[in-house]
Formats: sequence, C-alpha cells, structure tokens
Amino acid sequence: MFKHLLVPVDGSSTSRQAVEKAIAIAEAFKSAVTVIYVIDPYAFTGVGTDFSYGQAEYLSAATAEANEAIQAAKQAFQDHGISVTASIVEGHAIYRGILETAESVNADLLVMGSHGRHGLEKLVLGSVTAQVLSHVHLSVLVVRD
Repeated sequence: MFKHLLVPVDGSSTSRQAVEKAIAIAEAFKSAVTVIYVIDPYAFTGVGTDFSYGQAEYLSAATAEANEAIQAAKQAFQDHGISVTASIVEGHAIYRGILETAESVNADLLVMGSHGRHGLEKLVLGSVTAQVLSHVHLSVLVVRD
C-alpha cells in the first residue's frame, strides 16, 4: 500500500518514536524509506549584522546534530534489514524542505513526530508538523509524545 516513506528526523524522542512506527510500516509493506534532517541555513536572516558572526557556528552545530540524528535513524532501519536513503536537506523553512523532498522522492506516506506543544509555547515556537499538515498533499502519520 505504501511504496515510499519519508521520515523527517530531528533527534528528539518523538522523532525516534516516529522512526519505530516507520520501521513497522516499511516491514509490513516492503516500502522504500528516505530519512531526512532539514537545516534552515538562513536562521540568522533579519536579526542584524551582530549575529552574522554566529552563523558559521550555528551551521557547524546544526550539521553535527543532523549527522547524529540521521545516523541513529539510519542504523535503526538497517538493524531491521530495511534499506534506507538518508540526507541532510537545506530549506529556508523546515516544513518546505520536508514537502519539497516528499515531492522529489515521490513519497506516498510521511511519518513524523509532533512534540505536542500547547498554549504559549506553541504560539512562540510554532509547529513544523502543523505547517506540514496545512500544506501537504499526501498521507501523513503523526506520532505524538
């Protein structure tokens, strides 16, 4: 039923739970799997020149974090004998990076975690999952904490 799963990861416990669900689905349907970590390389845009010095450090730390999350997810799939393609994707908005990748790999199911933020925290931090859900044109499995 599902031929290609896209699993965006961020290294969080919710992300790891989404990987576990994706493993079960991939095993059941013999699905191809693509794992991605989206980095916003323009995180410092619009905050002023005082922060431009920190952009190189941000990108270095973000890339290291991305590599760690990708490796952990990739290993989890491989431990179950599932072939997986994994990459770090750059996108000005994380949700756009997810949606563009879903389209480019012809994914038919997106499996992602949601941190379940509420109230002020949700208002301030926003939700990548909510943004994805409001723009996506394919099936999505949202795994909650």
